[in-house]
Amino acid sequence: MGRIHVLSEHVANKIAAGEVVERPASVVKELIENSLDAGATRVRIDIEAGGRKLIHVTDNGCGMVRDDAMLAFERHATSKLKNDEDLLSISTLGFRGEALPSIAAVSRLRMETCDPSQPSGTVVEIAGGRMLTVEEAGLPPGTSITIRDLFFNTPARRKFLKAESTELSHIASLVTHYALAHPEMHWELHSATNAILVAPPAATHSERIYQVFGKETLDELIPLAAQIALERVGLPEPPLWRREPDYEPATPGELRLHGFASKPEIQKLNRNSIFIFVNGRLIRDKVVMHAIIEAYRNIIPPTVFPVVLLFLEMPCSEVDVNVHPSKTEVRFRQQSFLHDFVRDSLRSALMAARPAPAFASEIHQSPSARVALTPSLPVSAEEAFRLLAEPGTAQANASRPAEFSVFDLIPPQPPPRNEALPFTGSMTVEGNAAMGAARIVPQGFGAQGEAPEAVPETASSCALPLDGIDDAMDLSMLATLKPLGQIRDSFILAVNPQGLWIIDQHVAHERVLFEKILAERGRRQVETQRLLMPIIVELRPAQQAIFAEIAEELQRNGFEAEPFGIRTIAIQSAPAGIPSDDVAKMLQELLEQFEREQQALNLEKIRTRIAASIACHAAIKVNMPLDQAKMEWLLSELAQTSYPMSCPHGRPVVLRYSVKDIQKAFKRI
Repeated sequence: MGRIHVLSEHVANKIAAGEVVERPASVVKELIENSLDAGATRVRIDIEAGGRKLIHVTDNGCGMVRDDAMLAFERHATSKLKNDEDLLSISTLGFRGEALPSIAAVSRLRMETCDPSQPSGTVVEIAGGRMLTVEEAGLPPGTSITIRDLFFNTPARRKFLKAESTELSHIASLVTHYALAHPEMHWELHSATNAILVAPPAATHSERIYQVFGKETLDELIPLAAQIALERVGLPEPPLWRREPDYEPATPGELRLHGFASKPEIQKLNRNSIFIFVNGRLIRDKVVMHAIIEAYRNIIPPTVFPVVLLFLEMPCSEVDVNVHPSKTEVRFRQQSFLHDFVRDSLRSALMAARPAPAFASEIHQSPSARVALTPSLPVSAEEAFRLLAEPGTAQANASRPAEFSVFDLIPPQPPPRNEALPFTGSMTVEGNAAMGAARIVPQGFGAQGEAPEAVPETASSCALPLDGIDDAMDLSMLATLKPLGQIRDSFILAVNPQGLWIIDQHVAHERVLFEKILAERGRRQVETQRLLMPIIVELRPAQQAIFAEIAEELQRNGFEAEPFGIRTIAIQSAPAGIPSDDVAKMLQELLEQFEREQQALNLEKIRTRIAASIACHAAIKVNMPLDQAKMEWLLSELAQTSYPMSCPHGRPVVLRYSVKDIQKAFKRI
C-alpha cells in the first residue's frame, strides 16, 4: 500500500492555522482587515487575558446574509476574487479565504452578522472547526466576531504564547498603527480592566498622532509628502492574440508617499520602530527598509535606527501581495524605482527640516530598544501577582521594559522643592548646570516634613518673559551666529537672538569637508598631495580582495596606490589635508569597515565611506585653539552645507540652548 495519502480537511485547517494564526495579534489583524474591507467606519476590539480567553471585534460594516455567513468558513471562500486575473490587481486587504476557517479551527468562535438590507441577522457558532449552530437573530448592521479559548485544541501552540502583557502589547501596537493609517475611522481597544485606545475620527494623520500620543511626540517627527509619476507599467502588456478588441494600454499611474520620520536625535537600537503601509496594508519589506536606512546614512550612527511611519500608495497592479499567507510580505514590480524614490524623498525631507538638537534633551538622549509610536500598557493586579508567583520572575523583571515592570520596591519620590543654594564651601554641578536646581528633602511626620512657605513674587518687569523671540529650531540660523570663544579648545560657544549655541569644531569641520569632497569628486577635481616617500601597507587576504574592489574609487578620491609585493601596496599620493602619519591608518580603517560589511558593496556606499574617512582625518582636531577669524569662517562654511545637523558618522554637530530654556531656568516663565 502506498505511503502518501491526502490529509483530512480538519488537519489541513490546523496546518493553515499555523501559517495564519501565530499569536492573538494575528487573529486581531485578520479580523480588523475584514472590517476594513467591509467598509466599516467604527471598530471596537475587546481583549481578555492577552487574547487567550477572549478576542471580540465589532464593526459597523456591510455585514453578510445567511448563506454568505455559512460559506465564509469554507476554505478559499472569498468575495474579493473571481478569476486568476484579479490576482494581478488586488485592492482589498484580504483575498485568500483562509483566515476565518483557520481561526475557527483552533478556537471557539461566534459570529453575529447582519446585512442592512435584511430584516434579521445570522448567528454562527463553531468550535474547533465544527459548525455547531446557525440561527437567525435581531442584530444591528455590521459584524461581531467573538473568539474564545484560542488554541484550546492545540496545547503545544498555547504553551508557546508569551505573558499576557506581552501579547496585549502586540495587539495594542497593531491596533494603534491601523488607527494611524486610517484617521477617518473611530477605533477603540479595551482590555478587561481599562480602555487602552479610544480614537475618534480625525481629519489628518498629524491630528491622529497628536490625538493618540500628544504634542511632544508630534514635535519629534518630520512630516513627509512626495509623489512621482511611474515611468512604465510594472506588468507587461498581453500579447496581441490575447487582447480584446476594445483593449487599451494601461496607464502607469503615480507613486505617492506620506508619513512621518524622526529627527536624528531620536535613535533606536533595532528596526522595530519602522512601520510601513502599502495601500493601507501593514507590511515588512526589505527593499523599503533598506531605502529608509540609506536615507539616514551619514546622519545617524550606522548601529542605530530611526522612527518612521511611512504610507505608500500605488496602483494595485504594481505590488504583488500574494506572497505569504499572513499577507505581511509583498513584492514590488519596480523595486529599484521604489527604493530610490523612498530614499530620495526621505532624505530631502530631512535636509529641508534641518532641525537643531536641543541642549537639555540631547545630554540625556541615548538609543533605546523600546518600540516607538506604541501606547504604554498598565499591568493589572492579577497579572502582577501571577508573574510574581512564576519561577524565575525576579531575574526576568530585570530585563523587562520599564512600562511592563511589575513591582519596583522603591520608596515614592517626594516632589522637588526649590531652595536657595548654599554658597558656602564647594559645590559640585552635574548634568545641565543651567537647569533649575531642585533638591529632594526627606519627608517625615510632623513639622519636619513640611515645606517652608514659598515667598510670593512681586509683580515686576523682571518676572515677564522676553518678547519678540522666535523659538523655531532651524539650522538656517547658523549664518547669524557670533562666536564668543572655545571651551577647552574643542567646542565653539556662539550666540544669536535665538539662544546659546555649542558647536563641536571637529565634527563641524568634518561635515564641511565631507560635502566638499563629494562635490569635488563629482567634478573630478580632487586635490591630492604627493608623498616624499611611499608608504608601505601590508594587507590580509580578505583586505586584499576588498582593496581590489575599491581601488578605482580610492584613486578618484586622491589616493595613488599600487601593488608592492604579494600582499603589500605602496601609497604614492593621498588626498590633500591628511597628515602623512594618518594615511596608512586611514586606509586600514576603511578596509576594516568594508570587511565587516555584511551587505554587498555599491558605488554610492563606497564613495560616502571614503569621503567620510578622508574628512574625519583631515578635519580640525579637538584641543586645537582657534582664533576669532577661524571660528567665524567655520560657522560660515557650516551654514552653507546641506545638512549641518550631524557629521557623516551620525554625531550631532550643534546643540542649542534656546532663549525659552534659559527663561525657564531663571524662572522667568
